[in-house]
Amino acid sequence: MTIHEVFMPALSSTMTEGKIVSWGKSPGDKVEKGETVVVVESDKADMDVESFYEGYLAHIIVPAGETAPVGAAIALLAETEAEIETALAQANSGNATAAPATTFVGQKADTTTLTTPPSESQNGSIHRDGRLIASPRARKLAKELKVDLSTISGSGPYGRIVAEDVEATAKVGKQPAISVASPPAAPAPKSPAPAPTPTPMVAVAPGQTVPLTTLQNAVARNMVASLSVPVIHVGYTITTDELDKLYKQIKSKGVTMTALLAKAVAVTLQKHPLLNASYSEQGIVYHSSINVAVAVAMDDGGLITPVLQNADMVDIYSLSRDWKSLVERARSKKLQPEEYNSGTFTVTNLGMFGVDRFDAILPPGQGSIIAIGASRPQVVATSDGMFGVRQQMQVNITCDHRIIYGAHAAAFLQDLAKLIETNPQSLTL
Repeated sequence: MTIHEVFMPALSSTMTEGKIVSWGKSPGDKVEKGETVVVVESDKADMDVESFYEGYLAHIIVPAGETAPVGAAIALLAETEAEIETALAQANSGNATAAPATTFVGQKADTTTLTTPPSESQNGSIHRDGRLIASPRARKLAKELKVDLSTISGSGPYGRIVAEDVEATAKVGKQPAISVASPPAAPAPKSPAPAPTPTPMVAVAPGQTVPLTTLQNAVARNMVASLSVPVIHVGYTITTDELDKLYKQIKSKGVTMTALLAKAVAVTLQKHPLLNASYSEQGIVYHSSINVAVAVAMDDGGLITPVLQNADMVDIYSLSRDWKSLVERARSKKLQPEEYNSGTFTVTNLGMFGVDRFDAILPPGQGSIIAIGASRPQVVATSDGMFGVRQQMQVNITCDHRIIYGAHAAAFLQDLAKLIETNPQSLTL
């Protein structure tokens, strides 16, 4: 007889606890090896996790909506249907408790941990032991719509095929191969882009205490950790007339201002590797790549920083496409850990909300973060002794003062301003 204790998996290096979003199985249901059993909310994303074993879900210890520390037992898995009663008796006796995984060292045959899939196949879906990894709903939908799962590239965590992938494939398959050309429709009149709206707040009653989400707890821990680092703040005023002209020229090609600013920062960091470095007990860590993280507020609370990896090497058009994809997956909690924890320098921009200037808190493990305010028309004295109107924005950089000093930060901002003010066209090369 074998009763497996299912443990809360560690889905990232910073994860200390996880929240059960939903159980894909109910007590008594058959569980196949490699099948998704539960969806867990880690620090920054919702991840499908699967079973290493075949059996029956006998008892759920941690129901949906509750949290458990990494390594704690969250369910019992019986090897056979006849052993379900034995598992229930074990749970009722109090033997199935949220104990750390280290308690079961040396009992591999009797315990199991749900883990995320480790590898990705060529078509984007995941295979383990020859099995195609897809969510239960996706498999059911594929059967109903007669869609071959092996032809689908999954968009879920680690390339897992989800229901939306099946629906999209089925929709494409129903479209006729040849379409009759129709006269082009008259272009719709252009309307000004709506101003960004602040992140919606959850409606609460006066006096109510709302528990923090897993993401908010992670942000809170990081902010507290930042208090132990001595920092320096340095501000600079940058004229953006030339950058604004460039943006108007290439906006129609899908380029975003966020990508332009991230690219400008990344190119400038090539000349200032110290600003891309971080502190360690052994010394200054100079990172081998320039990965620009950009802060994004989540609709349900919290903050996440999707990372534009090798931002200095990627062209502005690809960078903009990457950013759009990152934001979409961040808001649907489908980012992979390396897509939000690999940043070497962070950009946070509140300019779209009309904020003039602000100081940012240094993220743990990084040496610098730059805060960007709104670009506004300002009356300035020109070089010929006259007055003129220029678009200007305020930027403030926060640096780890253990390794980066005021002169280093000032030199970086000076070169960033020079790039934006005199040669922003180079960002498109």
